[in-house]
Amino acid sequence: MSEGEEMEASVGWTGARERRVRADGVELCVAELGDPDQPTVLLVHGYPDSKEVWSEVAARLAERFHVVLYDVRGHGGSTAPRPLRGGFTLEKLTDDFLAVVNAVSPERPVHLVGHDWGSVQGWEFVTVKRTEGRIASFTSMSGPSLDHLGHWIKRRTKFPTPRRLGQLLDQGVRSWYIYALHTPGLPEFAWRGPLGKRWPRMIQRAEKLSPGGGYPSRSLPEDAAHGVWLYRDNVRPRLAAPRDDAYAHAPVQLITPLEDAFLSERLYDELEQWAPRLVRRTLPAKHWIPRTRPHQLASWITEFVTATEGGRPAPTATGKYADRFGGQLVLVTGAAGGIGRATAFAFAEAGARVIAVDRDTEGAARTAELSRLIGAPEAWAETVDVSDEQAMERLAEKVATEYGVVDVLVNNAGIGLSGSFLDTTPEDWRKVLDVNLWGVIHGCRLFGRQMAERGQGGHIVNTASAAAYLPSRTLPAYSTSKAAVLMLSECLRAELSGQGIGVSAICPGIINTTITSTARFVGVDAAEEKRRQRNAARLYGLRNYPPEKVADAVLRAVVRNQAVVPVTPEARGGRLLSRFTPKALRALARLEPRL
Repeated sequence: MSEGEEMEASVGWTGARERRVRADGVELCVAELGDPDQPTVLLVHGYPDSKEVWSEVAARLAERFHVVLYDVRGHGGSTAPRPLRGGFTLEKLTDDFLAVVNAVSPERPVHLVGHDWGSVQGWEFVTVKRTEGRIASFTSMSGPSLDHLGHWIKRRTKFPTPRRLGQLLDQGVRSWYIYALHTPGLPEFAWRGPLGKRWPRMIQRAEKLSPGGGYPSRSLPEDAAHGVWLYRDNVRPRLAAPRDDAYAHAPVQLITPLEDAFLSERLYDELEQWAPRLVRRTLPAKHWIPRTRPHQLASWITEFVTATEGGRPAPTATGKYADRFGGQLVLVTGAAGGIGRATAFAFAEAGARVIAVDRDTEGAARTAELSRLIGAPEAWAETVDVSDEQAMERLAEKVATEYGVVDVLVNNAGIGLSGSFLDTTPEDWRKVLDVNLWGVIHGCRLFGRQMAERGQGGHIVNTASAAAYLPSRTLPAYSTSKAAVLMLSECLRAELSGQGIGVSAICPGIINTTITSTARFVGVDAAEEKRRQRNAARLYGLRNYPPEKVADAVLRAVVRNQAVVPVTPEARGGRLLSRFTPKALRALARLEPRL
């Protein structure tokens, strides 16, 4: 078949077109999706994968771009060089890349995306002179430049410190598989034998992958046996004599999964010197993020490509926790105002994608709109009453389908109720518990299950209250609901810790929000209730502790995986008293505050 000839796709993706491209004695299997008139995004797979690893990402990108995937030589539908030795050098892989680019996008540069060895190749492509002008941008994930790595190692051996030696040792342990792949004959035997048969189940268990999209492909054993020459032809020569001119000639987006078992994030500490136009992203995920986080990757790639096409620098998060939450999906309930809105804004400033949930449609929409202005790459508003079980189930299904699995869930929605126990009716109890407790239960159950099934960790934040551990004669229903939230959080933390899911209970204290003006006061007439609401609002206003400080505590709790977080000084003091002098608190609880 001649270069560029097209045929019907066999990759199993709707609307895909397949062609063969000749390059340096091999035929490369190339698949295309989307509109060819749109900017081209070229996806390059790693080892021991084939192009099918990108199926879910490619399907999402094809809605906006011309998406191209190809099997690296010796993998999938592409033929292998003969002989294998010397047939997988980075120079020859660059020949393949240029052949594909010239076939699929002869007039315009492409936006390159690489994972694992696809990223290792991508660094070569974006730093050699002969590809200059053919690459518009490069998105790298889980694969460093061998040249950059070589210099990284040399700096640490030439100027050793305990910290640098520790970094070398850490990466050396992670790279155990590289030593094994250099063993003559053994990797090929293993891949064509028992390892090739067991690999799909091994990787599904280790990374919690869901099968589909033709991945892993049936050619995996032979692909992996061929691909060992990627390591043998390149690793030793490049690490021994790294290039000094390996500077990126296009903007680079680096996506680093923080739980990658094979690569330390410290490998990229000095990357700015090689890639001046660098955007960094991080994910609390393992190595195979094209399979585990397709929604997020597609969002980041779309954002980066769109900015580059528009001649603008790619937007970067500038908040305090931008390196931790950039691009993550965060859902906040009770987001129309107060602590919920401040929390949504804090995550937006850190570059997270935000879903603002509230029964106040206009308030939620305003929060989403402002979140985008503050820094969220994407933000959506959803109108839901958290006490409605069926509505919450529909929300969870919609979020998973349209936006992806939530990385951080903030169950913040709540209502206030004050008055004596004997004046509180069963209906009052139901309203408070439905929102303050059952709303949290619904969120934890539905979104927590999605996190657990994904198997990539996550975090749940439940807004409790200092009232959860401070008894009061005037807040029996409210305090009971918040105490239940605190205990639920502690129980969930124990249950979900083994799955990498953190749970935090936030106990704010007296915060200047509108909850005081909307809280109900039972046992009094309407006029007295209004008066007490005004007095409570004035008291909280005089205290003037802003919700933004609570939002900062929420982000800090997620980063540090804190269990219980009292926020204000009075909340922290009350927590200490509850643990060491509970009798004093019981005495204080008998006092009736004047409102």
